[in-house]
Amino acid sequence: MWIDTHCHLDAHEFGGESLTVAGHAGEAGVSMIVIPAVDRYNFDVVAQLAATAPNASYALGIHPMCVPNATEDDLALLRTKVEAAMGDPRFVAIGEVGLDFFIPMLTEPAMRDKQDHFFREQLRMARDFDLPVLMHVRRSQDQVLKHVRQIRPAGGIAHAFNGSFQQAQMFIDLGFKLGFGGAMTFSRALQIRRLATTLPIEAIVLETDAPDISPVWIHPARNSPAQLPAIGMALAEMRGMAAAQVADITRQNALAALPRLSALISG
Repeated sequence: MWIDTHCHLDAHEFGGESLTVAGHAGEAGVSMIVIPAVDRYNFDVVAQLAATAPNASYALGIHPMCVPNATEDDLALLRTKVEAAMGDPRFVAIGEVGLDFFIPMLTEPAMRDKQDHFFREQLRMARDFDLPVLMHVRRSQDQVLKHVRQIRPAGGIAHAFNGSFQQAQMFIDLGFKLGFGGAMTFSRALQIRRLATTLPIEAIVLETDAPDISPVWIHPARNSPAQLPAIGMALAEMRGMAAAQVADITRQNALAALPRLSALISG
């Protein structure tokens, strides 16, 4: 069985059929889907969806792309929601949080500072509640590393990793796993494929980021968590491993990165 460590199952692209999508993923062999929040407006949505879909769990956080419209009240609400969710076995992490220096508006000095502030405050929440983090690291690996060295959360995942080998090793040394998904199925994604095939398999978790980052065989169609087994098989082929072995190792890696998942599914 496979674990999708990052899927926006509540996204509007699923057209209100999120439970059906989760069901199809389960039939395909996906035993767990982790649904990260992105802002205050879907904190309750992801929690309710995880409570309804038997193969789903959730994280709470403010995405860097949502930081421009976020306020200090949102951070206060997040802390309140996290504290209340600690008794919910389906709550597994702080996320999606991090930094994004790809979108031009987010690279302006004032917005970089605001991103830094929101990320650091959410790292502090993760540290305070002993929770892992699901981190957005687009063109921001070094800056993210700087903050997690200073405010050490209880591990987590660098989502959609596309940095250097040196940056990968730094995340690994800090106790993080690295998320790989549909991007590595494209032959032109040379750096991602090199990382996926040469990094220690014990450092890798699988994800879809659905409805985004579709694998090559359905691109540009909407991605879904049901694609995860085929993505895992692609990784197995690239590494010369059996698919069942990749499924087992990446599953154990996900449980190590997100320990609260262990109460939901057998190891």
